[in-house]
Amino acid sequence: MRKIWVIAVREYLAAVKTKTFVIGLLMMPILMGGSALLQYLFKDMVDIRDKKFVMVDRLGNKGLTDFILESMEVHNKTKTVDTSTGKQTKPRLVVIAEEPAGTSQDEIDRQRFQLSERVRSGEFVGFLEILKSPKVADQVDLRYQTNRPTFMEFAALSEEKAGEFLRKKAAARFKIKEVDMPALVKPTVLDNKGLTNRDEATGKITDSPDQSRFASIIVPMVAMIFMFMLVLMGATPLMQGVVEEKTARIAEVLLGSARPFEIMMGKLLGMVAVTLTVSAVYLSGAIWAAQRFEVAEYISVDFVLWFILFQSLAALMFGSLFIAIGAACTEMRETQNLMWPVMLLACLPMFLIGTVIRDPHGPVVRGFSFFPFATPSLMIGRISAPPGLPWWEPVLAMALVLATTVFCVYCAGRIFRVGILLQGKGANLKEMFRWVIRG
Repeated sequence: MRKIWVIAVREYLAAVKTKTFVIGLLMMPILMGGSALLQYLFKDMVDIRDKKFVMVDRLGNKGLTDFILESMEVHNKTKTVDTSTGKQTKPRLVVIAEEPAGTSQDEIDRQRFQLSERVRSGEFVGFLEILKSPKVADQVDLRYQTNRPTFMEFAALSEEKAGEFLRKKAAARFKIKEVDMPALVKPTVLDNKGLTNRDEATGKITDSPDQSRFASIIVPMVAMIFMFMLVLMGATPLMQGVVEEKTARIAEVLLGSARPFEIMMGKLLGMVAVTLTVSAVYLSGAIWAAQRFEVAEYISVDFVLWFILFQSLAALMFGSLFIAIGAACTEMRETQNLMWPVMLLACLPMFLIGTVIRDPHGPVVRGFSFFPFATPSLMIGRISAPPGLPWWEPVLAMALVLATTVFCVYCAGRIFRVGILLQGKGANLKEMFRWVIRG
């Protein structure tokens, strides 16, 4: 029993006195605190360009229309500018009133489709219609259509101001018993929809299904998390395998039949093949589910191709870093000291996932999406978020990631060549940098 106790104490002291224990102890608070800190630091870094909207009054209620337009002007003057510095902090809401094209349902549908096309082209963010409620007398329905479901400030403000205007009007009429209680309590209802589409085969005009709004938020989040998991699932076992081969002296046998760079690239390509196999299985299931629930527009062929390309480069980039760590260490405990900088780089997109969902095209996410180590996850999140990206952004990002991947593989090759036969004490970051520079 005494021997067991001595061994237990020795193992405990050996573990808690290492840098690995301290780093592991601090890693979770650092990751969580880093995420919260980034969200706080970038909370005011938003896209302050004017956001344009169209408003169509199908009731002919000029008083209500004018009140909403005036409320937007007040909002632009008081809520979008820091009163202490005079600096603009939020985008101005620019509203353009348009006349209804007609009263028949066909004319209304055609106008909605035309306005939807203008939103798709980027001319406007969305359009709002003021309609008569078919259910409750003296109640007004607001119908808002957009392809940016995360930006709801205009729709929410319109609903609030329309309700305020109609509530005051209804209250005056309520005193003389000319309005019922439901209209006084809730004078407006906001119907939030996607853009109107036209079936190419039949020419029929239809609205986007409600579930597509849910998908437009969920798909970017799931895509980013999935790519992060694939990278870790492939890279971590690769690093562990290299350390085990060094410990068991298998690496020495392998070096008798192949060069170090050939061994490293073989391992990397095998890992990429594994991650692509997993991707193929899950993407196939995701495509089937998207078609089943009528949200296939968010998992298009373009999205799948971009995902595969970015996933392959991310696996090579981070896999090369993990395999270099494995080659520089002689046992698994030593890898923890070298892993935390790489893990911070891999976790960076996860810190910004809330910002991606809220403002995928804002300056913060756009800037970080061109940082090569964060590019794969962030760019996939932005591609899958409506209304998509101009073609040059993912192409430029792909070029940056490709160049970074080549550099990482080159550096990993030089580290692997020296470290694969290293025995005894593992290397540190300083020694690894020296191997990269001097060989």
